[in-house]
Amino acid sequence: MAQRHLDPTAGPVPADALAGYLRGRATEFLRALRLHRETGAGAAEDSVEAARALRRASRRISASLHTFQPVLDPDWSEAMRPELAWVSGTLALEHAYGARLERLLLALHRLSGAVAAFPPAQEEGGAVTAPGAADRVTRTAGGTAGRPPGATDGTPDAESTARRLAPDAATARPGGSGRATATVPATGTDRLPGTPLPTGRTTVTGTAGVTRAAPATGTTVDRGHLTVGAAKAGALLDRQLTLARTRAHSTALQALRSSRFHAIADKVAVLASEVPLSPAASAADLVPLAAAARERLGDAVAALPLLTAGSPYNAEALIHGLSPDPAPHPQDAPWHQVRLLLRLHRYAREVLHAGAGADPAAERLRAAGEALDRHRDASEAAAAAAQAARTPRIAPATAYALGVLHADQRHEVEAARYAFQRAWQKDVVGTS
Repeated sequence: MAQRHLDPTAGPVPADALAGYLRGRATEFLRALRLHRETGAGAAEDSVEAARALRRASRRISASLHTFQPVLDPDWSEAMRPELAWVSGTLALEHAYGARLERLLLALHRLSGAVAAFPPAQEEGGAVTAPGAADRVTRTAGGTAGRPPGATDGTPDAESTARRLAPDAATARPGGSGRATATVPATGTDRLPGTPLPTGRTTVTGTAGVTRAAPATGTTVDRGHLTVGAAKAGALLDRQLTLARTRAHSTALQALRSSRFHAIADKVAVLASEVPLSPAASAADLVPLAAAARERLGDAVAALPLLTAGSPYNAEALIHGLSPDPAPHPQDAPWHQVRLLLRLHRYAREVLHAGAGADPAAERLRAAGEALDRHRDASEAAAAAAQAARTPRIAPATAYALGVLHADQRHEVEAARYAFQRAWQKDVVGTS
């Protein structure tokens, strides 16, 4: 990107702009901290908003210390940056676990309700009976499906999910009055991560007596097999992620009461009135430093497989997603790094445009950042589903539903990469 696109005045930006920006973010930090202390545990919504404001201010201060370090006191900035990153990361964990659980339960809700988008089956005494032999439907690789009857737009917990889904699984019992089946492509998206692709027609019987035929060209599954598995998978995920969220909440409360956090708050209070600049700051220009952040981002994006991301569904990435290796997905790390570099670039532009009006590239960068946020959320959700599938002694139907859920989230990862690729192309065109 040319330097004139970073500097709205087509001239140098002095270090005073950074000092004003840091004072403003420090004031936001202190205001959010005061709100958090005033609300306490009695007002959950205000407390959540205060924690979000604390994270937002901490991220921006830390990013500015990283990008514009040459114009700041080196010892002070090196000491402050990791401390602010600790605050932001600690406060973000509780929200991350809650959002991950909500995402996974809604995905299970959607996937298990595939038949609801088609003509309904007849009901007899609470059991669903498909007219004739079976109602066959097709689920696309993207995982798009309807919702089961009675579903709401709210976030279902594990118990309510089980109550909604378990009655529909009556046909999964041996001797049930009817069966509803779903035919899906044999791309590995309906199997537990690490299981091989089907090479012939096989039959798998779960604990509920559900029989699944798997021909070489496609996999046919009973609706009851996925429905019962989805209910149990939702309960398992709810237990695991709720426990993790509770622990993260306790950790955050302990962090906010710690002497370490109080020391950080004291330093931020000083920053709100006095910014420790380096002796060379008086003659410094912020534009080259911001341009360097933009170049680092461009180099990282150039290393991404954007041509592969030009298609919403990357088969090669999905094959890697079926690996039994519990380590993070090998393709995700470069995208996570780009997300962090894009954030640094966005915050650097905020500093340059703090006193010069709106940033013309803000919307394009925000769209690219939101795509990478969705990429991270889907990647971590897929990892959580895979981790739950490794729980010892779970039922085959539960493991199967978690495998379908894992594949669905990996498809979301690929869709987010595709969205970023399109947003990035717009940003490159708009700033060339």
